[in-house]
Amino acid sequence: MRRRLIIALVSILALAAFAVYVDWPGTPGLPLTLGDRNLRDLEVRQGLDLQGGLHVVFQADPVPGQAIPEGAMEAVKEIIENRVNALGVAEPVIQIEGDDRIIVELPGVSDPDEAIKLFKETGSLEIFGTGFVPFEEGSFIDETTEGADRILTGAEVKDASVGFDEIGNPEILFELTDAGGGKFQEHTSANIGQWMSITLDGRVIQSAVIQAAISTRGRITGNFNAQEARRVAIQLRYGALPVPLRVVQNLTVGPTLGQDSLEKSVRAGIVGFVLVLLFMVAYYRLPGLVASLALFLYAALVLAIFKLLPVTLTLAGIAGFILSVGMAVDANILIFERTKEELRSRLTIGAAVEAGFRRAWNSIRDSNIATLITCAVLWQFGSGVVRGFALTLAIGVLVSMFSAITASRTFMRVVVRLKRGHDPRWYGVDSPSAETAP
Repeated sequence: MRRRLIIALVSILALAAFAVYVDWPGTPGLPLTLGDRNLRDLEVRQGLDLQGGLHVVFQADPVPGQAIPEGAMEAVKEIIENRVNALGVAEPVIQIEGDDRIIVELPGVSDPDEAIKLFKETGSLEIFGTGFVPFEEGSFIDETTEGADRILTGAEVKDASVGFDEIGNPEILFELTDAGGGKFQEHTSANIGQWMSITLDGRVIQSAVIQAAISTRGRITGNFNAQEARRVAIQLRYGALPVPLRVVQNLTVGPTLGQDSLEKSVRAGIVGFVLVLLFMVAYYRLPGLVASLALFLYAALVLAIFKLLPVTLTLAGIAGFILSVGMAVDANILIFERTKEELRSRLTIGAAVEAGFRRAWNSIRDSNIATLITCAVLWQFGSGVVRGFALTLAIGVLVSMFSAITASRTFMRVVVRLKRGHDPRWYGVDSPSAETAP
């Protein structure tokens, strides 16, 4: 038991040290990569309402009497995402609202008019022959690129969809117009074994080797999954915006206003945190002090997770974090009230502490699961701001379960083992009749 306690304590302290290292301003980060992200960059990412930027709502504006084609709004979203990526904007929010609107939030954009103009342009999809040179996805080519020969434009692509071959591998099926099919057949029949690339606004979205002469119908096979195939099919089908867009809301948040909001939010969070600590120590005494230590660990871990994932922090996200602080304390309150009940029933300090944690677990588990279900619903059906609140709250709830159950329990066991604080009054129990042996 003692060996396990030492291992648990050392593990918690090591985790705390790691969290402090990640949280420290100006930290050099970690010599690792997570996906395509370099973990040497561990700055807190701020959302639109904290660092300023552009919030714009686009409304589909089809010709009067013409319905919006099925899948058109999803295609608009894909195309706008590609154009936003070309701007180099960090953590943009692009989402469909209802059946005919697109919401775009771009933190840190300094020229909103230019950005809006870029989104509303019709776009340019082209297919180039590149000879024996395979262009990588994401690279840029145009008519001036050496060795590149334009074969088709997006106007000559009639349709595109996702299919599957005989063994279930996804493939991209496409259909060309009659004029496009004639040009494509002429090029492919003369260049079998050579490469061609599909570009959107000059950026390569797919490259493939010509394996046979192709007329009006063909397929693209390769090492991609169904989701990637669907993305390329959408871009082939709607290289240009499938429906015109008009701006129905345009809000620019200045960096000064965002900085003021951040400062006020941080100030409110610190005040709330200190008040919670004072209440816990004043009311629960020694366990309250232990819970305060666990709460510092909780705050450090949550901020470290925000930086590692990373989570884009907004005002709603800060609100979710502050709310999760209260929920972390709520778990400790349940535990300590149970402990006090056990002390009043004349259990020893050590037995009362263990019983308190054990008997409070079911209530803590059920309440946190209910909160996580709510977070999942908000994430699934909410907008960007609501999603930010749901994400930070869910992370806070999960970490609070660790800090309240594992960290607090380990710290309390250490206190009991050190034979300190065995007066029940240190636990908020004024009855002198309780046992005082550890």
